[in-house]
Amino acid sequence: MRQSFWAILFLAFAARVAYGQAHVIECAFVDQKGKPVSQAFININGVTAVSDSLGKATVTLATPTDTLQILVRHISYQQITDRIYTKKQQRIRVTYKLSEFSTELEAVEVRDERARMEGTTVIQAREVEFYAGPTSSVEGLIKTLPGVFSNSELSNQYNVRGGSFDENLVYVNGIEIHRPFLVRAGQQEGLSFINPDMVEAVNFSAGGFEARYGDKMSSVLDIRYRKPTAFGVRTQASFMGGSVTTEGISKDKKFTAMGSARYRTNQLLVGSMDTDADFRPRFTDLQAYLTYEISTRWELSFLGNYSKNIYNLIPTSRTTDFGTLQEALRVNIFFEGQENYNFTTRFGAFTGTYNASDKMQMKFTGVIFQTVEEENFDVIGLYRLNELNNDLGSDDFGEIAFLRGVGGFHNYGRNTLDALVYNFDYQGTYIEEDNSWGWGIKWQGEDIIDRYKEFERIDSAGYSVPFTGPSVQDWIDRNINYAEGLDLFEHFDSREAVRSDRLMAFVENNRSWDKNGNSFRLNLGLRAQYWSLNGQTIVSPRANFSWKPNWKSDWVFRVASGYYQQPAFYREMRNLAGSINRDIRAQQSIHFVAAADYGFKAKDRPFRLVTEVYHKQMNYLIPYEIDNVRLRYSALNEAVGFATGIDTRVHGEFVPGTESWASFSLFTVQENIEGDGAGFIPRPTDNRFSFSIFFQDHLPNNPSSRVSLTLFLGGGFPHGAPQTPRKEQILRAPLYRRVDIGFIKVLKDETITSNWKAMKPFKAFWVSVEVFNLLQIRNTVSYLWIRDISTANQYAVPNYLTDRLINLKVTAKF
Repeated sequence: MRQSFWAILFLAFAARVAYGQAHVIECAFVDQKGKPVSQAFININGVTAVSDSLGKATVTLATPTDTLQILVRHISYQQITDRIYTKKQQRIRVTYKLSEFSTELEAVEVRDERARMEGTTVIQAREVEFYAGPTSSVEGLIKTLPGVFSNSELSNQYNVRGGSFDENLVYVNGIEIHRPFLVRAGQQEGLSFINPDMVEAVNFSAGGFEARYGDKMSSVLDIRYRKPTAFGVRTQASFMGGSVTTEGISKDKKFTAMGSARYRTNQLLVGSMDTDADFRPRFTDLQAYLTYEISTRWELSFLGNYSKNIYNLIPTSRTTDFGTLQEALRVNIFFEGQENYNFTTRFGAFTGTYNASDKMQMKFTGVIFQTVEEENFDVIGLYRLNELNNDLGSDDFGEIAFLRGVGGFHNYGRNTLDALVYNFDYQGTYIEEDNSWGWGIKWQGEDIIDRYKEFERIDSAGYSVPFTGPSVQDWIDRNINYAEGLDLFEHFDSREAVRSDRLMAFVENNRSWDKNGNSFRLNLGLRAQYWSLNGQTIVSPRANFSWKPNWKSDWVFRVASGYYQQPAFYREMRNLAGSINRDIRAQQSIHFVAAADYGFKAKDRPFRLVTEVYHKQMNYLIPYEIDNVRLRYSALNEAVGFATGIDTRVHGEFVPGTESWASFSLFTVQENIEGDGAGFIPRPTDNRFSFSIFFQDHLPNNPSSRVSLTLFLGGGFPHGAPQTPRKEQILRAPLYRRVDIGFIKVLKDETITSNWKAMKPFKAFWVSVEVFNLLQIRNTVSYLWIRDISTANQYAVPNYLTDRLINLKVTAKF
């Protein structure tokens, strides 16, 4: 009896163990090169696991079953569904080889549901490669997205939903990037920090973005550089410069390195403008991205950049025709002097990534950024204002009929700025299949030294403007001292030094769930920042909710709202005279966004139609003026405002195998400045509408012969005479209209082979002929105001942008 009891007890225990571990599935995840893939989610019959740093995961099922329903997901790889019949096996081993989301244009067929639910726009690397335009390919493509506008092809800057250049966030590998402070014109900017040859992924949000991103009011551009998987060299050469990018990986696959050198000259572009001058623009850039895997849990990376932008100009003369047929005018200006601009930036960021567990990751980043900027200009201009013959039947039509007036101006500046920004950032993530947490804290120090010395003297008909006494000739005859007696139109002389600290933190939660075939995603986040300069603490809650209904048609709906507060950086603190307002408060923008994303097929090709309606209520605004790309702030929180609009974008394979899109935006952005009595007036970025197209095509059955076209159409910007109240600066510039096109011949790439022996050393090789400003439309970027004191008139002379130009570009990959 006792032996029978123990036998029964043993059998019952064994049965219980066997039942409790009916199936043990050991999973391995690798990429196409056989390298382990961590953070892969697997769901087997409702039981989930996440792969570790070795690409391993184990799932234990307590209930016996004949069939295993398997779902594998990863943020960077395509989803896998599988079914396994167990045949009473208790231990099963399976390996899944994951395929990355393709960077080829046919990747349109792969739906990035996460980006749709988050409301971000994803641009694939292939579009960046074949973009044709005078600016950087990344920012050039961003300008074609809805809600984004730029009225200068010479600048990499852009406005988003009525915001200024300073309201846009830019990240590279999770690190915030700063731009130079003193740049006045697009042709002085030089190279963008973003190196298109190193880019792997581009994500953009025009508003309603999440709490992990920083404290600015308009948009976020999130760039990720690729991590090399093999040795390679990429070179590019054109009439505007060239670049060389090299990348490689060590034999043990623990160390990767990618470095790039770029050179650019804008001489081709600025040489087509109205001013005849000796242009000497030279822009150079060195960039490196290194990673080293210390262990399965620790990885170190370094991102570094050195940039030197030199723009020297010796103007000689300028001739500009403007006005209307009824009043056709011409101004001739003769110059003496020169302009020298020198911008040097240094940037370095070290990041340590620690995989604490299969679900939790922590990052520690230290960053230092320095910019040293010098502006030295001393230019005298003498002008003649002429009226042209507007009689269409006259033999002298278009020639000078008579002289309206003469005058002159003297612009002088000796400006230097040395800014040092350094920070330490800690961020963590905890990820489960349907729920994740993110948090971070960041300390930042800023040390800025500024020397601002400028004056402008204007002489019209022998009188200095503003006119407060006798003429210049009277002063000369009476021996009056020039420096003591002559009133200048503008005069600034200041020295400032600002040292401050900021402490920033955020926490956010992402949760996804399914119910009755409907998919939902909710993001809740909170940001906070303290600034030692003014003692202000801001708190910014943000929320984002998405719903994908269980309908036959493919729809995603999204609503987002939150506080987007922007503490002042140095430019917002400095007023027109160069003085610093240390009590300035953070500007505030409250976003309300509603979006509908419809996916459909036309001719068996995937398309998406995305529409967003938004309203931004803005408080504590700092009014500013724009001259080209130079922003001049009042340094006072003296306005409230709003921005309201609708954005629409349709994109997909209009031509098989190539992605294209068209964007349209209709909006208004206005402000009410306290005490001016004018009520709401347009802000300087109130362009009202924009329409853009990015279109790619190739010859039928011959994808090696391609064309890339970008088209821009936008409303004119508000403007007015200098030193006039903002309420009077509501004149409208003409529409911005531009078409750029590139004709591309691919001699060899990953999909096109070549029998030409000269192509044997290359992995890819193509030649592009680019035509900038195809329609030869002279767009206006700003105005030069000249005065005639004899008639008390002021004339706005357009500063036109570039003419039609042809550029040849050769790209090769080894």
